[in-house]
Amino acid sequence: MSNLVLALSDLEMVAQSITFILAGYETTSNALSFIMHTLATHPDVQKKLQHEIDAVLPNKAPATCNGLGEREYLDMVIDETLRLYPVAAKISRLSKKDAEINGVFIPQNTKVAVPLFLLHQDAEYWPEPEKFCPERFSKENKDRINPYVYMPFGNGPRNCLGMRFVLINMKLAVVKVLQNFSVQPCEETGEIPLKLSKELIVSPEKLIVLKVISRDGAINEG
Repeated sequence: MSNLVLALSDLEMVAQSITFILAGYETTSNALSFIMHTLATHPDVQKKLQHEIDAVLPNKAPATCNGLGEREYLDMVIDETLRLYPVAAKISRLSKKDAEINGVFIPQNTKVAVPLFLLHQDAEYWPEPEKFCPERFSKENKDRINPYVYMPFGNGPRNCLGMRFVLINMKLAVVKVLQNFSVQPCEETGEIPLKLSKELIVSPEKLIVLKVISRDGAINEG
């Protein structure tokens, strides 16, 4: 049996690249803002994550693919932040055929909305859902999580195409920042916990402002 090779034309590759950039810019930016805010308001978590980064990449060594794969706590922090602040409040799908799920009949061509934000905050599945707790996603706990109540990038064959690309970008950014800086709340940080906008893309109601402290001693705000 011959191997089937599916190739993209140059135009299709350019189109897909533009889609990645446009779809991933604001969502990744928001996710990184939430990660930094969460670390600033949980200094114990921030310090533990910095210890992990320093152990794997001593003397501020550049991150590598192998280095990223060895950071269990970094994954836990990102996963828990995306639980509290998923990229989108909901995802929508169109049913291709009649279906019945848990006794509910869904006719063909029905638009079905999955409320990600509500699922991620449901106390039935997440004890103390408003609490930031990276340990929920430890190796011991992760396998017990229902994959359909934690879906920051969707699930199944139509999940987010850029998921791996986005996660690598976020990990690289977090590592680079925490190698060189620590973040803290300041007077302009505002209310804790954050107030969120009512847009489809989950974002803070007001600009996030934090104090940025150089790990070499200098202080900045950004």
